[in-house]
Amino acid sequence: MAHTRIAPPAAKDEGQWAFGSREPQNANERFKQEDDGLNVRHRIEHVYSQQGFASIAPDDLRGRMRWWGLYTQRRPGIDGGRTATMEPHELDDEYFMLRVRCDGGSLSTDQLRTIAEVSVEHARGTADITDRQNLQLHWVRIEDVPEIWRRLEAVGLTTQEACGDTPRVILGSPVAGVAADEIIDGTPAVAAVSARFVGNPDFSNLPRKFKTAISGSPHQDVAHEINDVSFIGVLHPELGPGFDLWVGGGLSTNPRLAVRLGAFVTLEQVPDVWAGVAGIFRDYGYRRLRSRARLKFLVADWGPELFREVLEGEYLGFTLPDGPEPPPPPFARRDHVGVHPQKDGRFYVGAAPLVGRTPGAVLAALADLAEACGSRRVRLTAEQKIVVLDVPADQVDALVDGLEALGLAVRSASTFRRGTMACTGIEFCKLAIVETKARGAQLVAELESRLPTFDHPLTINLNGCPNSCARIQVADVGLKGALAGGEDGYQVHLGGGLGLTGGIGRTLRGLRVPADDLPDYVERVARRFDAQRHEGELFAQWAVRADDQDLR
Repeated sequence: MAHTRIAPPAAKDEGQWAFGSREPQNANERFKQEDDGLNVRHRIEHVYSQQGFASIAPDDLRGRMRWWGLYTQRRPGIDGGRTATMEPHELDDEYFMLRVRCDGGSLSTDQLRTIAEVSVEHARGTADITDRQNLQLHWVRIEDVPEIWRRLEAVGLTTQEACGDTPRVILGSPVAGVAADEIIDGTPAVAAVSARFVGNPDFSNLPRKFKTAISGSPHQDVAHEINDVSFIGVLHPELGPGFDLWVGGGLSTNPRLAVRLGAFVTLEQVPDVWAGVAGIFRDYGYRRLRSRARLKFLVADWGPELFREVLEGEYLGFTLPDGPEPPPPPFARRDHVGVHPQKDGRFYVGAAPLVGRTPGAVLAALADLAEACGSRRVRLTAEQKIVVLDVPADQVDALVDGLEALGLAVRSASTFRRGTMACTGIEFCKLAIVETKARGAQLVAELESRLPTFDHPLTINLNGCPNSCARIQVADVGLKGALAGGEDGYQVHLGGGLGLTGGIGRTLRGLRVPADDLPDYVERVARRFDAQRHEGELFAQWAVRADDQDLR
């Protein structure tokens, strides 16, 4: 990295390392400076797993253990109204959520079966697909963690940096390398970034989480607009297929969509460019306040021109060519549910679990079913769905029948089953105010019963708190947990979207829908959309022009 600093210093001290601000300005920066989070593994294996939960040091328990994918669960019986009033130790249960990172959403059937076995033996059968292509287990005891790691790592899986102020799982197109309409296969780039930088101490102390997406699909199926750095497939008129570079996306309480840098990146350049963007975040990112410690705030302050100048001048040492903007994605759903041809004559089959919930027993049966139908590869999607690759034509029907029998909908997947996602919610999450998974499943069932012929694309995202793990601001109907009259309810965001309808949804002021009234509310809005929509109009487009009363 060059020594010459191009970027101007901040108007006030933001705790940026690049300007010599190394004194920790909050508790998180302090414990990271005292000991790298990666080092906690040794204590887990040799102290905590042997001496039990009570032996875990507080900075490890609520801090460094995240570097190895471990969060304490919410203690059962604490209602949402008490979430913000209790101390962290009062919310902690003596069990953990364990997040298994699946870069690119890629799993072999052997890996899937291993996760299933760990789920059944060590996690009370729990497993959830997240909207970042991970699998999360619950009810994990600290005593069992070393054995879980041993089994996962024996098949090439890891929980390293699945959480924490680190490079999180790398999103990738779930149909990379097989889709007939693919612009470029991003799989080698996903693998290279993961191999070079996950667990690398150069990037294990970032200001906060750092989210990456790499997809060569024209469907732009990795939510690139809300990641810290994204590489999206484009065809350069002179240089051929490669990637368009985006930076600075993120949601939570201050949502911001990523911006294009206008730079073209070849497949081979992706790891170095990734390291440059991550290096800017590490060195120039704001560390004074946790609430401003995401890359999106730096990008907003600098603008894309200065960001690109610093990237090329200080971190790459060469200029990236200008590149074309990706065309809008095709008018189609991006969840890959259904039967689709691969470029090699075989098929991939996408299935929809209910709000991402896939118990260990189901995962084990899925691994057996996929192998019986000639496949050894499964991928998770950024929409909490599952895709089975490499299915011979004469096995497609058998696979679909088997998936349906497991509750993984293919031909029976309604628009509501396909479009509804939910975060972990109050069942396990210490930040949540309301229930999400069970509520989302109930909502899907009600809407399927009430609107059996409704088939327009409609995304319904439920989130238990304002942090937007389930992407509420970019859903057609985003439902954020809130108390309504002292009871569980949801604040409503309408008309958000990614791709063709990219934008942050509008908040309906003063509207809090009680949890029990959700089916009535969503049915009412869906019927109005169906009645008022123009030919070819999407929900988000209608919501922009609809009368306020029609959205209530």
